[in-house]
Amino acid sequence: MPSPARRSRSRPLHAAVVLLLGLVIALVAAPASGEQADGAAAGAPAEQRLPDSFQWSSSGPLISPAPNIGSVAVKDPSVVQDEDGTWHVFFTRVDTRGDWGLAHTSFTDWSQAATSPQTDLEASSAIGPGYRAAPHAFYFAPRGEWYLVYQTGLPSFSTTTDPDDPTSWSAPRNFMDSVPDVVRQNIGNGHWLDFFVICDDTMCYLFSADDNGHVYRSETTVADFPAGFGNTRIVLEDSANNLFEGGAVYRVGDSDTYLLIWEAIGSDGRRWYRSFTAEGLTGQWTPLAATQDNPFARANNVTFDAGGAWTRDISHGELVRSTHDQTMAIDPCDLRLLYQGMDPSAGGDYSQLPWRLGLATNTTDGC
Repeated sequence: MPSPARRSRSRPLHAAVVLLLGLVIALVAAPASGEQADGAAAGAPAEQRLPDSFQWSSSGPLISPAPNIGSVAVKDPSVVQDEDGTWHVFFTRVDTRGDWGLAHTSFTDWSQAATSPQTDLEASSAIGPGYRAAPHAFYFAPRGEWYLVYQTGLPSFSTTTDPDDPTSWSAPRNFMDSVPDVVRQNIGNGHWLDFFVICDDTMCYLFSADDNGHVYRSETTVADFPAGFGNTRIVLEDSANNLFEGGAVYRVGDSDTYLLIWEAIGSDGRRWYRSFTAEGLTGQWTPLAATQDNPFARANNVTFDAGGAWTRDISHGELVRSTHDQTMAIDPCDLRLLYQGMDPSAGGDYSQLPWRLGLATNTTDGC
C-alpha cells in the first residue's frame, strides 16, 4: 500500500497527465473547427462596399440620334431593365431649333443599342409637345405602375403599365405646382432641374439641382406617392461648379448606405462626377470620391476602348441598377455608368452640342 507521501506526489502527476491529454485533444480538434469556420465564411456572400477611388473602362458612343427623331443630340439618359430582361433607355433629344423632348429605345443586349429603333415620345404618346427633358424611369411596386419623371420647368411625371409600348405613357402631371420657397431663395441665376426619385420602406424622396451649388430634397410617404411632396430642404451645398446638376441617388446593395453622384464642372471646363455617401436617405452626405484628382468619374480615371478618347466630358448619366423598382439599388461589385459625352472639339450653343451616350464599366479592384 503506497505511503501517504507517495499518494500526494502521484495525484498532481495524474492531474498533469489529464491536462496534457486535454490540450492534445484540443489542438487536434482545432483545425477541424477552423476549417468549419472557414467553410462558413467561404459560403457567405462577400460584404459589398464601395471603393474610395474608381477606375472605369468606357465604350465608344453606343447611342446616337436616329434619323427618324430629327435630333442633333441624345443626352440625359435613364436606364432600367424590366422583369423580362429588356433594357429601356429614355433620353433627352434636341433638334436643330433647340427644342427639347423625350425619346426611348429598348434592346435585350447592349450590342443592339446602336441599331435599336428610337421613338420620339412627343409625337407618339400623350406626353406631347413642349419642353420635356432629363428623364428618370422606374417601376413603383406599391402601385404596379412605371413612372417616367422629367422636367418641364417643374417636376413632372407620366405613367404606364407597359414600358414596352412607348405610345402608352400618360399625359404629364406635376409632383409640385410651384417652385418651393427654399429653391427660389437660393437658385440665383440657375434653374430648378434634374429630378430624381428614390424611396425606402416608408418614404419617397425627390432630389433636385439648381445649377447653383445646391442639392435639394423633397419628401412624401410611400402611401401618398406621387402626391404630397413637400418639406423641401438643402441637403448639400458648394460652389455652382462643384455641385452643378445631373444628380442621382442609389441604395448600395441591401445595406443602409446610399450613394449620391452629382455632376460638376472641372477647372478645365469639362463635366465630371463627384460622389458622396450617407447612412439612410436623411443622413449627412460625406465625400467619397469627390475631387478632380480622385473623382467618381472624370476623363482622368476613364480609359476607352479601341478608337481612343471620344469625349473629355463624363456628363449627365445614370448607374445601371440591380433592380428596377423605387429603391434604386445598385450592385457595388457591378458598377456601370451610362453617360453623355461629345467630341472634344465641338463647340457652339449648348443645345446644339453633339452629345452621344456611352457606357463605362468600373474596373476598380474590390469585390
